[in-house]
Formats: sequence, structure tokens, C-alpha cells
Amino acid sequence: MTNLFDQLQKTVEHLRSEFATLQIGRASAALVEDIQVESYGSMIALKATANISCPDSKTIQIEPWDKSIIGTIEKTIRESSLGINPQNMGGYILLPIPPLTEERRKQVVKLAHDMTEQARISIRNIRHDAIKEIKQLKDAKELSEDEAKSEEKQIQEKIDTANKQIDEISKKKEADILNN
Repeated sequence: MTNLFDQLQKTVEHLRSEFATLQIGRASAALVEDIQVESYGSMIALKATANISCPDSKTIQIEPWDKSIIGTIEKTIRESSLGINPQNMGGYILLPIPPLTEERRKQVVKLAHDMTEQARISIRNIRHDAIKEIKQLKDAKELSEDEAKSEEKQIQEKIDTANKQIDEISKKKEADILNN
């Protein structure tokens, strides 16, 4: 049961981290920190090669520790799906976060819905595996009928709680996107 709870919490936290990567018109280091940049012949997350900060709510500043890769970082961001045009300032890169257009808001809401649906699918798979495990224990006579029903009820309660958390996170994110 502890493993079930951990899996459900990881799913909820994963959704939160996915939502943090959505560009909603506000600067956030999470938008760019996981972008893969080529550095010394291998692909590395941007956060491992540069200091990422937000000097204000509409700007992200990226200051690479090795200034020789600044051009690579700029090119990678320009080619990413962020839709942000980086400004190379010599020793650092500025990313001005443009306000969202109505069309872009709708696209981001759709993306958020897709992420939410993936989290729900993950929750359903976790539930399926947990119920399957209970049935195997019951078939092996390690659990009585009453114990199995009790376990299934506890599992369903945890699943319902996780689904409720996902719904709350999703509604809050959608409101942020539409009202920002």
C-alpha cells in the first residue's frame, strides 16, 4: 500500500512539474531548465550548464558557466517549441516572455489537458496493477474475501484522492493560462 501511495504521489508531482514547463506569459526557470543543450559532445540539461534566473516576471536570464556554448544555447532555444526569441547579450542570454495571444492560450490549455489525461491514464494503470495484485493474493489464499474487499476499498480511496488532486491542479493551471 505504501508503494501505491508513493506511485500516486509521483504521478501528481510529475503533472505539477510538467505544468511548470508550460509558457503562460510569466517568466519561470522551469520553462527552459530541462532543454537539452549540446555541451562537450553530449546532450545535457540547460540547468546543468548555466545559471538560470528571472530578473523580473517577463524575463528569463541564462548565464552559461562556459561562455563558449552561449551560441549553442541560443540556437537550441530558438529551435525549441517555446516560441521565444533569445537575445544574446554577450555573456548571457535574455529571454523576453511575450504575452500570450488568445490562440496561444487555447493551444496551451489543450496541452495542459493532454498532460492531465496522461496523468489520469497513469493513475488508472496504477489502480489496475494494485487490484490485480490483490486478486492474485486472494487466489493464492493469502487474503480472505473480506480482506480483499477491504484492500480494494482502500485502494479506491487513494485513487479517488489522487484524481481529485489532479483535477484541482488542472483547474488551477487552466485558470492561470486563461486569466494571465
